[in-house]
Amino acid sequence: MKQVLIVEDDPDIASLLQRGLGAAGYGTVWEAAGEPALARLRHQAFDAAIIDMMLGEESGAELLAEMRARGHRMPAIVLSALSRVEDRAEGLDAGAQDYVVKPFQLGELIARLEVQLVRGAAPVPALALGGLRYDPADRTVSGAGRKVVLTEREGELLAHLIARPGQVLTRGEIFDALWAPHGGSTENVVDVYLGYLRRKLSDLSPYGLALRTLRGRGFVLTLEES
Repeated sequence: MKQVLIVEDDPDIASLLQRGLGAAGYGTVWEAAGEPALARLRHQAFDAAIIDMMLGEESGAELLAEMRARGHRMPAIVLSALSRVEDRAEGLDAGAQDYVVKPFQLGELIARLEVQLVRGAAPVPALALGGLRYDPADRTVSGAGRKVVLTEREGELLAHLIARPGQVLTRGEIFDALWAPHGGSTENVVDVYLGYLRRKLSDLSPYGLALRTLRGRGFVLTLEES
């Protein structure tokens, strides 16, 4: 039986999650705050986590970032009443694989959880282009004498681009592939994350690559001409 850690300060929502996940065949443990959740993780392994974005005075995003810093790599879904692109970015940047806005349908949440569990179990090969190598297992970019760690969504975006070198991708195409399945965002999130990638990877030029914006057409990742 797969085990799910629930970190939620609202006992009614926590009860709903425990009952629903239990009926779907999952074991659950509920903690109402960050420190008890971290203490629990020291002694028990979990297959996934569901974390509320606002845990009273605490931040669920900060808790998740701390979990990742301590080496806990299980898939995580953030629950939040906040739906702005910036709020979603905060949760995903902290290490969440998905972001679900309250109120939510329990059936949809369980379906998203199952998707993440399948993704987490399937090994994904490393990708390479030019002098850049991206390993999805730990979301690291290596090459040019350095190593950079990406967030989950940054990594998915980079992998999407690497798999299509020289292909002009519209904003809508990228959004449909990476964000539309999660709901709630707008196409502007593509520009936000392209900006994150450019800043972290210095526009990819150290790797012999160029990430260009073609006005009115879209975006393209190419090998730089020597």
